[in-house]
Formats: sequence, C-alpha cells, structure tokens
Amino acid sequence: MTSLEPLPLATTWLGRRHLHLPTCESTNDRAAAEGRGGAAEGLLITTDAQTAGRGRLGRTWHAPAGENLAFSLLLRPARPAAEIPPLTLMAGAAVAGALRALGFDARVKWPNDVLLGRPADAGEGVAGVSLGPRRKVAGILTEASSLGERIGFVVVGVGLNVNTTRFPAELAERATSLRLARQEGQPLDRGEVLAAVLAAFEPAYERFCALGPPAAVAAWNEQADRDLRCRVRLGDREVEGVTDGVSADGALRLRADDGTLHLVVSGEVLPTL
Repeated sequence: MTSLEPLPLATTWLGRRHLHLPTCESTNDRAAAEGRGGAAEGLLITTDAQTAGRGRLGRTWHAPAGENLAFSLLLRPARPAAEIPPLTLMAGAAVAGALRALGFDARVKWPNDVLLGRPADAGEGVAGVSLGPRRKVAGILTEASSLGERIGFVVVGVGLNVNTTRFPAELAERATSLRLARQEGQPLDRGEVLAAVLAAFEPAYERFCALGPPAAVAAWNEQADRDLRCRVRLGDREVEGVTDGVSADGALRLRADDGTLHLVVSGEVLPTL
C-alpha cells in the first residue's frame, strides 16, 4: 500500500484541502455532506477502503483495500444546471489524458468509462493476464445538488484501478488495472497517479467553467477512440444502430437502423455484433 498523505500536488487549488479517511462507505457521500456544510470548492476526499462505493446505474465498484484509488472532488461550477451533465465527459477525458501522459493507452467510452488497451506485441501482464481488447480501468460518477436553476455543488467521484491484479469472475473479462497494463507488472505509487489526475483535471475544469459544455465535449473527443462509429444497442430499449460521436451538449448520437437519430442522455449502451 502506498500512502496518499502527503500528495505530490502540482495543482494551484484543486485538492489543496485533502481529507483522507482510512475507510468510509462512500467518498461521494462524504464530499456531498461537506458540500452541504459549506466546504469550499476543490476539496478532495480519499479513502483506502470504500465499503459502499457505487457506480453508474446503481452498480457497485470493486475496490480491494489499499490497492486502487477511490476519491471524490467537491466542485461549485458557476454554470446553469442544464449545462452540468457534460462535466462527466470532461472528468473522464481528464483521467484518460493523465493516464496517457503516464504512458498508458487510455481512451474514454461514453459517458463515464475510461478504457485501457495495450499493443498486441506488448506481452503478458501480471499472472499471465493479456489485456487483448480495451478493458475498463476507471469509472466516473457525477452527482449534483441543485439550488433552483443553478447548481449548489457537484461531486465528481472517480474509481481508478491502480494495483489490483485479480478481479471477480464476473469482471475478469471486462476490467483491468494500471499494474496489469505494465509489461513489467510492478506496482504503482497511488499518490503519484492521483496527483497526475488532479493536474490534468484542474485546467480542464477551468476551461469548462469558462466555456461550458463545448469545452467538455472537445476534451472528450480528444480522448475518445479514434473510431467513434460502432454498432451498439440501448440496454433499456429495443434500439440498435451505429454511434456517431456526441452532440454539443454531451449526448451520445446514435443512428438507428431505420435511419432515426437518437440523442442518448442516459442509460446503458452495449456493443453488438
């Protein structure tokens, strides 16, 4: 286990107030409680063991104690409530950009997953695990508290697999970690990884605050898979088609087989043959 205190921060304000909890139910819940209590923007909550972490669509997040990163950021963007959803895209892009700067082949998948791949000739990972297709290394959960038409605060939670080498059977074909992606298979310093993510997040968030959703969409497009057109189906609807990037407000563009254009703002998008 590598320590998250102190962090080698390169940020100006983000994460400069840092509350580290050896264990907690949910860093998002704790950050929200701090937000309701008037905590300033930029608060960072970290934990070594999250007992009730959650992901998008009510899923749980697999996080063995001391191996990975589970953290939340308290933000107070001065943007209308309707402009906040693309903040999830921006957060994912910031995480992917930070990982790419650290030498990993990271890309984002709409709306909140960061995927990791490795060239076919890079060999095997720890315990003989070969990455093959892109697998999920991080997820983003953004939760907002509204004050009428404006936002009181936003909590951005990130789960990032850093040093895990084994996953439950139901995740083994879909999840990976930074350690598994390293050819030498050596553990990483979680504090250094977190500091890199915050260093990428701060300027991206400042651009979002200044420019709104277009900044988030541009950041997402920069970190997305180069081939944005793929066949998918909507998990909650009888709709299949081809994706065509994201709209100006961050919705996924899906051209159905009957030619209808769907703008998907929520729900599960599943690959299909």
